[in-house]
Amino acid sequence: MKSAADYLKIAKDLLFEYGPRILAAIALLLIGLWVIGMITRGIRKTLRRREMEETLQKFLSNLIGWILKVMLFIAVLSQLGIESTSFIAVLGAAGLAVGLALQGSLSNFAGGVLIMLFRPFKVGDVISAQGELGSVKEIEIFTTKLLTPQNRLVILPNGALSNGTITNYTAEGFQKIFLTIGVSYDADIKQTKEVLLEAIRKQENVLADPPPLVEVSGLGDSSVDFAVRCSVKNEDFWPVQFNLIATIKEELDVAGIEIPYPHQVEIHKQG
Repeated sequence: MKSAADYLKIAKDLLFEYGPRILAAIALLLIGLWVIGMITRGIRKTLRRREMEETLQKFLSNLIGWILKVMLFIAVLSQLGIESTSFIAVLGAAGLAVGLALQGSLSNFAGGVLIMLFRPFKVGDVISAQGELGSVKEIEIFTTKLLTPQNRLVILPNGALSNGTITNYTAEGFQKIFLTIGVSYDADIKQTKEVLLEAIRKQENVLADPPPLVEVSGLGDSSVDFAVRCSVKNEDFWPVQFNLIATIKEELDVAGIEIPYPHQVEIHKQG
């Protein structure tokens, strides 16, 4: 049997053999974590100065931080004398298996990165995509949330969203109101144009540039059609459009200009 002195000698030998490695590994770990913290904070500040989407700022800084931590972990294992080649092989195989199992999620992840990088829209914009129309409430790394005019929350996967057609109604800061107004063939064209322009002028929030437009756009079966165009700021679009339609009806009535509608004619038979 080994005596206490033998065990003490073995402990001393292990301490002298592995002690420096353990101390070096601990020092490497602490210094590495401090450096990684500095790097991730610097990346976030750089992205913030470039006015990149806040969600992407956090995601990229966290992603780079985790990659650096994995590399640091492998370096610490190597410092302790643990073979890192097999560990890296196992990590790669696990990553491949996870990637194959989460193909749809990875597609949405890639789509989210593309949306945040190229910024086809931002929070608050009104967009139409994937058959849905609404205001962008939140852009996440896997999904984008829209709030519809009916106050319904729609969640769109970023993979399909980034690969489809996106219509951004508010990107330019203003929108154009497009109306088609039909009047009777008996109406005078110049008078009708002036009445429609006056209806536009009565709207307080219509922009002067680009200027409003009223022109004959077509000759229908029972009406002369006028194209009515004016521009408003994004936040004024719906109030101005609704009020403009009502004002046009009132102005046409005052001017005695008829808006055609189907008439029912009663035929009385003589008996």
